Amino acid sequence: MNYQYLDTPIGRLRLVSRDDHLVGIEFEGHQEAVAGEEKSDPVLTTCAAQLREYFAGKRRSFSLPLAPEGTVFQRAVWHALETIPFGELRSYREVAEAIGKPTAVRAVGAANGRNPLPIVVPCHRVVGSDGSLTGFAGGMEIKRQLLVLEGSRQPDLGDRPNSAS
Repeated sequence: MNYQYLDTPIGRLRLVSRDDHLVGIEFEGHQEAVAGEEKSDPVLTTCAAQLREYFAGKRRSFSLPLAPEGTVFQRAVWHALETIPFGELRSYREVAEAIGKPTAVRAVGAANGRNPLPIVVPCHRVVGSDGSLTGFAGGMEIKRQLLVLEGSRQPDLGDRPNSAS
């Protein structure tokens, strides 16, 4: 495994790759021990460039080789997250329905919270059924910042959805 650090407007991220695939994006303060070396590779270089474009408002989706590790159910949830367009939100119930498991709302929440590729696999776009912000591995303030960047939240309205959404 290789990893590199990237300074962003939401803090320092650690990008992790294995076998020419991105396997992790970790928030500062939430980084686990990684058996590998701090060394860039083409996947990490491309990921860093795409994240810089995203934070500069020049990228709305990512094109990276991904290999998140998880159960079949988790991977189904993460795949559903990838279909949520930039600037849009979905509830946990809507994600559960999208994967054909309408009663698995809590399990969807748990899988969402275990997403190893935040931002690129946009778990921050999932909110409570009333539109309220709910848990996020990077913290609620970072989730809010990402949603403001994408236009689905107004900076002065706190947890309330953007009326234009």
